[in-house]
Amino acid sequence: MKTGNQYRKSLKQLAPNLYKWGKPIKDVTRHAATRLHVKAIADCYDAGFDPEHAAIFTGESHLTGKRAHRWNTLMRSADDVVANARIKRAQFQRTGACHGATCAGWTALNALWATTWELDQAEGTDYHRRLENYFRYLEENALATAGALTDAKGDRSLGPAAQSEADQYLHIKEVRDDGIVVRGVKAQICGVAAAHEIVCVPGGGLKEGEEAFAVAFAVPRDVAGLTAVETRRPSDTRDEEEGWDAPRAGGVGQAFLLFDDVFVPNERVFIQGQTRYAGVFINHFTALYRAPIGACVAGQGDVMIGAVLALAEAGGLSQKVFQEKLTRMAINNETTFGLGLGAILQGQAHPSGVWIPDPLLAHINKVQVAMLPYETKRLAQEIGGGITETGCFPSWQDLTSPLYGDKLLTALAAVSDGETRARLARLVEWLTVGGGIPGCLNGGGSPDGARLVVRALEPWKKFATNARRIAGLDQN
Repeated sequence: MKTGNQYRKSLKQLAPNLYKWGKPIKDVTRHAATRLHVKAIADCYDAGFDPEHAAIFTGESHLTGKRAHRWNTLMRSADDVVANARIKRAQFQRTGACHGATCAGWTALNALWATTWELDQAEGTDYHRRLENYFRYLEENALATAGALTDAKGDRSLGPAAQSEADQYLHIKEVRDDGIVVRGVKAQICGVAAAHEIVCVPGGGLKEGEEAFAVAFAVPRDVAGLTAVETRRPSDTRDEEEGWDAPRAGGVGQAFLLFDDVFVPNERVFIQGQTRYAGVFINHFTALYRAPIGACVAGQGDVMIGAVLALAEAGGLSQKVFQEKLTRMAINNETTFGLGLGAILQGQAHPSGVWIPDPLLAHINKVQVAMLPYETKRLAQEIGGGITETGCFPSWQDLTSPLYGDKLLTALAAVSDGETRARLARLVEWLTVGGGIPGCLNGGGSPDGARLVVRALEPWKKFATNARRIAGLDQN
């Protein structure tokens, strides 16, 4: 296990291959665009040594039986996946932000654990052994991983092999005796700047003729031939400026990954050309990912409740004034959190040893995650008022101006001083319209995709049969 400081030092050892605003990011632990996300992940490392939080942030190694960082372990039981949900909610409560480098990559590895086991059983390959060795490497070095699923996709009406530009999808360019060479783009990948390793997996189902795109592998974040471009949000200039009115919380840290003839040794390749298992992987991944995702938005909702309540009190208003809205926010939070727990507890153990949540409930949870948090944000803006939502709020430079800053702060003062209200107002803004928003709608896949799975899995005919039986009708 690593402490937060040891984690930061290990990131400094990686070669700089990240860019933003057209310029290289030489040190992700200090650059304005990445330092806060790194800080949030460092907090997760430190939480493993905190007696109050260690039970959530650490788990038992499936390889050695020793304690390890939770994101380096296999989820072997319902309790393990519940811990996944609890760590997500706790992360938001501690830092207010998404933690990509301890999330999607970890989930992808667990889904690959089941997928490679099935693949080896059917085709006599040795991908599962490779994955076990890679798991051991991650655990022994206490590494953080980003999970790269989404391809650039190009023309959505065409499959990967039919694209005019092959690099729209990550694909195998060359097969060598000792490994493969890959090219292409993975888009909007969370947690890259804070990760040591990137786990690349198929972003959707594939068919015959698309073997080059059926590939899963892991590479160091600074592997030769990989360029990562940090994405921007409308609030990025606000998040990256200096001053106390910009929340000091970790952003999501997303990036486009540009693979330019990257070599991957065989021992780090987990799927190579087996198109059927791209769909198998997606089934396992979405169940594992979408069950706990309700805890992410619940945790952020917890912070929103606290932020607007503190802002109301700073303005001289009591909780009683907004209690109905606050209660609705709390119900939204617990709905997605509880539905996710239900999906986990309704799941079952895969023969490989990993626990797979119930896919029907997991996808229903994804649909709720795409809706309820936006009502929570709207309620937060209603309670917070115009200084949180309309954009009519001065900058830190103006609030501290020697010419007029004191007058602005006096104008903002109420029960609390102007700086207090400014900090809280900016936090609510950041959580509802700024860089603190996690990908509720399309993060982890589109809600329409989840609805299709619900339509496919719901036993419609069985329900009609039961109704006829209860009504005393002949089934014919």
